[in-house]
Amino acid sequence: MKHVAKSIRAFIGAKNFEESRSFYIELGFEESVISHNMSLFRVTDTLSFYLQKAYVKDWVDNTMLFLEVDDVERYWKELTALGLHEKYAKVRLTPIRIESWGKECFMHDPSGILWHFGQFN
Repeated sequence: MKHVAKSIRAFIGAKNFEESRSFYIELGFEESVISHNMSLFRVTDTLSFYLQKAYVKDWVDNTMLFLEVDDVERYWKELTALGLHEKYAKVRLTPIRIESWGKECFMHDPSGILWHFGQFN
């Protein structure tokens, strides 16, 4: 199969759709409302995901996304400075870990989705 891929977009759920929408806007994503129960959130034109007003505990509890960043130390400082873990009760941050492939830090969103923010060696 020969084609040129342009992007890949995950679909994630939200326990409280409005709270999650606010959270991702504060995190710095740009929202494009698709319907009353779905929005597209972009970091760039090709880095984005769909947030749905849908919640299945097992699905959300097992969803992980990895966002590669150019400087994980700077990203960690900016992430903690936002104070989202203080504003949103269920948001949790885990500091940078060094791995054989690079380094990463972690964040659980208000619904429990685990984000990995990493930098490769």
